[in-house]
Amino acid sequence: MTNPKPSALAFVPFVSVDNMMKLVNRIGVEAVLLELADYIEADFKRWPEFDKTPRVASHSDEGVIELMPTADADNYGFKYVNGHPKNMKEGFQTVTAFGVLSSVSNGYPILLTEMTILTALRTAATSALVAKYLAPKGATTMAMIGNGAQCEFQAMAFKAICGVDTVRLYDIDPAATIKAVKNLSDVGLTVIACTSGEQAIEGAGIITTCTADKLCATILTDNMVGAGVHINAIGGDCPGKTELHRDILTRADIFVEYPPQTRIEGEIQQLDDDHPVTELWQVMLGQAAGRTDARQITLFDSVGFAIEDFSALRFISDKIKEHPFFEPLDMLADPDDPRDLFGMVARRK
Repeated sequence: MTNPKPSALAFVPFVSVDNMMKLVNRIGVEAVLLELADYIEADFKRWPEFDKTPRVASHSDEGVIELMPTADADNYGFKYVNGHPKNMKEGFQTVTAFGVLSSVSNGYPILLTEMTILTALRTAATSALVAKYLAPKGATTMAMIGNGAQCEFQAMAFKAICGVDTVRLYDIDPAATIKAVKNLSDVGLTVIACTSGEQAIEGAGIITTCTADKLCATILTDNMVGAGVHINAIGGDCPGKTELHRDILTRADIFVEYPPQTRIEGEIQQLDDDHPVTELWQVMLGQAAGRTDARQITLFDSVGFAIEDFSALRFISDKIKEHPFFEPLDMLADPDDPRDLFGMVARRK
């Protein structure tokens, strides 16, 4: 005997890697980045409505595995994500992720999705959104130091959202730069391969650092950073991992997502706990100043926060209603009588 077909409530939309790629290509990468930025900005502007906590991290010598949860009055979301710098040498992704969005009213999941691609998109959208508030006026050239998996997404987000038209690329591995140049060859950007970090930042009003090694590195030294630039530091995202010389931090105005998390994981782990920082949601609401003069050095100490993932999950949940690139996953037990779970199992024989 078999059970009747489960009700629609038992199925959860699952967006696989293949369907995520189809969805992104159907909408268009730049359109996805623009719309994602709108979702993220809308959620930042209602920041006080969210439950917030630093991500729950399990660190090892090889890397880190993290859960990133948050919720508003209607939905709960979390992302599972790892960060293992050694993976690239072993043929694996440095970062992989998946996420869940659930209804607060009954606890039922309403979306399960891959988030490796989605995290790259939301990180790039967040970076460019923040730069819209902090970058020097008229900046059209960005240096990109670290040309790994995030590189092209960042370049396209800054093009779409901030009007960047030139990217200057550098990576300690020339093959990574060659890869990025090839991928960005026909997206409407002027792409310049550089042989050093110093060469890459020449003439750049925006400097993005995105390296993977899990250590206290100095990707930017103090003498490399002149007045008036915006630094988008996205590589430092766990304790003991930084990219900028401490003296840059003391010269810059620092903007962060969620201070309790950034003080543990970001560039500001190098500073005293009382060093002043500005929360980005307050800038977006006009409650705090962003860039105030042309010679100011602004620094987005980006570590990624759960609300950005929540925004991305909302975005995908909305978009698959219009573009049904998903599979119905038989994930939730749905007995006719909620008390008779055993009977449902027994009748499956």
